[in-house]
Amino acid sequence: MRVPLTVNDFLARAEQGYATSPAVVDEPNQPATAVPTTTYGEVSRRVRAWQAGLDALNVGEGERVAVVSHNSARLFELLHAVPASGRICVPVNFRLKPDEVRYIVEHSGASVLLVDPELDEALSTVDAPTRMVLGEATETQLMRFDTEPRPWSAPDEDATATINYTSGTTARPKGVQLTHRNIWINAVTFAMHVRAWERDVYMHTLPMFHCNGWGMPYGLAGLGLKQVVIRKIDGAEILRRVDEHGVTLMCGAPAVWNAVLESAQSWDGEIPGRDRVRIVCAGAPPPSKTIARVEAELGWEFLQIYGLTETAPLLTFNRSQVWDDDLDPEERARKQSRAGLPTLGVQLSTSDSGEILARSNVVMEGYWENPDATAEAITDGWFRTGDGGHLDAEGYLTISDRKKDVIITGGENVSSIEVEDCVFSHPAVAEVAVIGVPHEKWGETIKALVVLAEGEQATEQEIIAHCKERLAGYKAPTSVEFRTEIPRTATGKVQKFKLREAYWEGVPRQIN
Repeated sequence: MRVPLTVNDFLARAEQGYATSPAVVDEPNQPATAVPTTTYGEVSRRVRAWQAGLDALNVGEGERVAVVSHNSARLFELLHAVPASGRICVPVNFRLKPDEVRYIVEHSGASVLLVDPELDEALSTVDAPTRMVLGEATETQLMRFDTEPRPWSAPDEDATATINYTSGTTARPKGVQLTHRNIWINAVTFAMHVRAWERDVYMHTLPMFHCNGWGMPYGLAGLGLKQVVIRKIDGAEILRRVDEHGVTLMCGAPAVWNAVLESAQSWDGEIPGRDRVRIVCAGAPPPSKTIARVEAELGWEFLQIYGLTETAPLLTFNRSQVWDDDLDPEERARKQSRAGLPTLGVQLSTSDSGEILARSNVVMEGYWENPDATAEAITDGWFRTGDGGHLDAEGYLTISDRKKDVIITGGENVSSIEVEDCVFSHPAVAEVAVIGVPHEKWGETIKALVVLAEGEQATEQEIIAHCKERLAGYKAPTSVEFRTEIPRTATGKVQKFKLREAYWEGVPRQIN
């Protein structure tokens, strides 16, 4: 027997077994009227109302519905409603500029565009055949409550469920086609590896637009978990809601956990969730100092993953093992900073140049309307990640760098990640990004862009000396530039190609 694996499975189980259980606690502070706290029975009713509304608009199977929204209960519902009816959901990064959003809406060919009220004015020039603002308008004009929607005529696990546009390092983002099978397998294996269970409470500290909230809205719905929405990241507010809702599980980039660590310094009383909360970190390899601080200062368990939007995203998973318990905290944190073991069903290898290659059922179908990029990314049955790394003697993957972020100085390859970890170990450093800049003799040399911690001081010479004591001389920065902030994407990533632009402008040949 072969039954298609589709996103419908998760909410169907939730409605059957957890119809009266708390499902989604919406963000209370938002420009739209918040969706009242729902049960899974009510979520299912609202999902059917979305589907019936799209039926009334004559949005057919396979058509695209674009959603530009901060985290919200409505976005959660649409991630289920749109693909479960055979349509394709296009969740869009809400931090993009209007021209970028317009490109995605037009490139995907979206029939419907749904926009967060806060973004309506800024995106006033972005249009689609049907354009509506999320909130009262969609509740009264689009959703058809208690109307049975048309069923998906032929459920197919290989059908595209979502198109997720990458923030990428190219001029135009690429639309990643994730199938129902991709999403289903990612959601189930993710839930297994984090040991999710029915008594967990999850908080969406990760943007839901980003690779469908890494799949958590699906897998955790299938287990009937209570899911708490937070609209904007604030360290103190995260701590408050962990306390208020009994949160046990969260996902996010290192910048999220740095914000929590900073707020914990002035938190009054016991840190909420101590010995109860586990956090999943991805987006960039965190400094080992951050990992050690999470466990020492917050008492939260730190879990590390690695993946890409193109892999739905889970490729590796790392959690501290029982045989690591006797290690000193610094060494244990160093081991946890590795990307981890391949997750169930994932095969990893490396090319002759050190690029990480992956084979798995979570690898995308391809890039939307871009066969050339698809053929370049998936060759000989392997997906080319664009990241450099190696598998160690224990079978764990360590990321050395994005291929384009490796610094080649005097013929030596230097991992910017390794240098960043060293710079960050200086007690005065709050944030750092390391890039290669032009050098007449060496081709390029190492520059550290540093944000100092509040109230701390350090000189360029002190930071360089700190690194030279801990790294081979050629790996140490030759210059340090102090900044007030390091610009990041909505998912917490530093786009180093943008940081490099100012230094390489007018240089005839870029090494990277």
